[in-house]
Amino acid sequence: MDKKLVIIPTYNERENIEDIVKAVFNLEGQFHILVIDDGSPDGTASLVKGMQEQFPETLHLLERSGKLGLGTAYLTGFAWALEHGYDYVFEMDADFSHNPADLLRLYKACQEGADLSVGSRYCNGVSVVDWPISRILISYFASGYVRTVLRMKIYDTTAGFVCYSRKVLETIDLNAIRMKGYGFQIEMKYTAWKLGFKLKEVPIVFTNRQKGTSKMSGGIFGEAFWGVMGLRFRSIRGRK
Repeated sequence: MDKKLVIIPTYNERENIEDIVKAVFNLEGQFHILVIDDGSPDGTASLVKGMQEQFPETLHLLERSGKLGLGTAYLTGFAWALEHGYDYVFEMDADFSHNPADLLRLYKACQEGADLSVGSRYCNGVSVVDWPISRILISYFASGYVRTVLRMKIYDTTAGFVCYSRKVLETIDLNAIRMKGYGFQIEMKYTAWKLGFKLKEVPIVFTNRQKGTSKMSGGIFGEAFWGVMGLRFRSIRGRK
């Protein structure tokens, strides 16, 4: 059986972490979980430690001091996953904006030939629930901007619900990934695509969090905007 790891970065997710862990563990196929907590002052890590007594072999925790960025959390998790022999590695939020049941669909897409599958909000129109229209428009047109600049035919380039096959993470030079915020999601997909891996979008319904506070900030859009231009420039320069 394939070894499957779901990486869940957390910062102040006390209200969600226990429920999301149980939801993943209730799925068929035995997913393991790695929580990467950035020093949550609300005690998120303590709750995970308590749950490890119930799930000693399948629930793992890495604690970091302070908010070090979403991208660095995933890069740390990828290295840990490769070291511990996982075949498929998933990214997922802790706040139920991603439906845990869709992990099975992302995994199936990779089993059927994809090297990287993306839980996509936009490949079948717009599938977002309880977001203000302004945020939907920003996110939707941001993905359109990325497609135009990078010429990558992925509708949801900023998606954070992803399944990587092991060979993708082994092939990408993870130390060379530059963007650390949400631009990280774009850079990973683009790098995999440029390396010739097959990407497949799986339509999902994204639901705004019901508990806790969003970690989104205006700075992440600036990083993504300029970072995409940098990716395109480096790609052109590399061909020359």
